Amino acid sequence: MSYTIQSGDTFWTIAQKLKISVDALKAANPGINPQALQVGQVIHLPGKKPDGKPDPHPRPGHGNGNGHIVGATGGSNGGGGYEHYSGPASNYPPPAKWASYAALWKQNSALMKHNSSAQEVEFIHRAIEEVSASSGVDVRCILCIIVQESGGNVRVGTTNNGVRNPLLMQSHNGVSFDPKDPEGSILQMVRDGTEGTKDGDGLMQLYKKYGNYYEAFRGYNSGSVNKRDLNDPVGATGDYVQKAANRLMGHSWPNM
Repeated sequence: MSYTIQSGDTFWTIAQKLKISVDALKAANPGINPQALQVGQVIHLPGKKPDGKPDPHPRPGHGNGNGHIVGATGGSNGGGGYEHYSGPASNYPPPAKWASYAALWKQNSALMKHNSSAQEVEFIHRAIEEVSASSGVDVRCILCIIVQESGGNVRVGTTNNGVRNPLLMQSHNGVSFDPKDPEGSILQMVRDGTEGTKDGDGLMQLYKKYGNYYEAFRGYNSGSVNKRDLNDPVGATGDYVQKAANRLMGHSWPNM
């Protein structure tokens, strides 16, 4: 089966429209750049080889591989002021108590627009959802870590302390923003920070390693974790996990 690209299509919108996974769509089109789709272009749909016969060896995706955006439904309306969480991960609010993705997007997209254009913010929006679907990382975590790291500023500077670290999200020798390809480079920055690079782990690997998001955040920021006290900076930012928890709860505070 095939599909003809229409105006505004991305692999994510096509996957949602046809109820298939983004990874499966990519696997069915190995020679196609998802960031360079052209109106009228014909792509293959998963489960069929180009000759129309069933593919006996479909390639699995990474993450949960089912195209489901983890954390996209449920959650509270958020609100309230800053809370001083401390101690181990069990002292922090569980995902069931986090604000809804819709509430968090409304709150944080407004902050992002202080630093990035409306179009760039929309590219971040699409990238967060696509990468959540391919990685299995809660979409709210990706969103809040982006805001934590850069305020959603796609042009925030890259640091280099032995490892090149683009700072929309942290990543190990990842891609930086390219004004000639804003959508593609933003997607890759989010993918590098979430799914990792060949040189280092992202949120996905750290969540699998530690089994909870709060220790994953500390590992993401510091490289190591004091599980008894997640405010222990271990050489990095002491309140990193605390602030991430407040963001996930939909709390607000001055200069957040």
